[in-house]
Amino acid sequence: MPEEMDLLTDAQEQTYRSLVQLGAARAADVAALSELSHAQATSALGVLLEAGLAVVEPGPDPVYQPLPPDVALGAGLLRRQEALERGRRLMADLHEQYRASSRRRGGEQVAELVVGAEPLRRRLRQVQDMAGRELLWFCRANPVALASGENTAEFDALARGVTCRVVYERESLLVPGVLDNVAECVRHGQLARATQALPVRMLVADRATAVLSLIREPGDAPGPRAAVISNGEMLHALVALFDGHWEAAVPIRVPGGGEHHDGPDEAELYVLSLVVGGVPDKAIASQLGVSRRTVQRRLDRLMSLAGVDTRAGLAYHAARCGWL
Repeated sequence: MPEEMDLLTDAQEQTYRSLVQLGAARAADVAALSELSHAQATSALGVLLEAGLAVVEPGPDPVYQPLPPDVALGAGLLRRQEALERGRRLMADLHEQYRASSRRRGGEQVAELVVGAEPLRRRLRQVQDMAGRELLWFCRANPVALASGENTAEFDALARGVTCRVVYERESLLVPGVLDNVAECVRHGQLARATQALPVRMLVADRATAVLSLIREPGDAPGPRAAVISNGEMLHALVALFDGHWEAAVPIRVPGGGEHHDGPDEAELYVLSLVVGGVPDKAIASQLGVSRRTVQRRLDRLMSLAGVDTRAGLAYHAARCGWL
């Protein structure tokens, strides 16, 4: 597989899935099944050949066959995991360097420092209002400036076409009312994912400005503290950190979120995305206003559709079939 290629594009993934379903196929067959043009399918098949995901029987109208994905994609996924770990270590090192430099230089700014809940709320609003393309969020439990449901600036950004991607820490989804707020945001266009834990609270706008929550130390003024970073290795490390956690997180599917799948309905996919994201059945039932038995019944139907009898098997099937 080419050294620089870690993931497939949407068209290439569609092509590979179609090829697996057909077993052996020509470009025209793949194009018809995947709803791609003949040129797109031919191009994608060429990439799959180069990536070691397919073989071809040459001829006037070549016939392609799929190969197992684990060997071809495994190296790329390992590189991504290693890059994530390097980004985490770099962020920790730079964070400590930032704090030490601030103390050593007697308050001379290395980055813009924001102190206090209200100034931090204003700065977060400004950064979001200035975004023209993309907003990236790490949302941890126990927010220090903006509680769930208070961030109206995100709706404004979504309305003007800004892409908003948010990774929610598992504990933050257990707070009453948060899942309702997440569902509303997703219906407005937010792309949401869940993960077990996040290392920091942060917002990144257009991959050019980051607002990073800082840990209070003895002698610091009361209230939350954040650094606004607009260049340098720290910014690049934070963007890489987000990208790594985003790839590893589980998509949150909500009813009315705009995606439809064969088989499970939207309510079932919502429950499935929360379960795979690590949210307990009891918390899901409480937040959705249903009984734990209802949650279990939806999971039972999903396992029946998937032909499995364990949640681990269900999670594997959901990932393999693109349910999440």
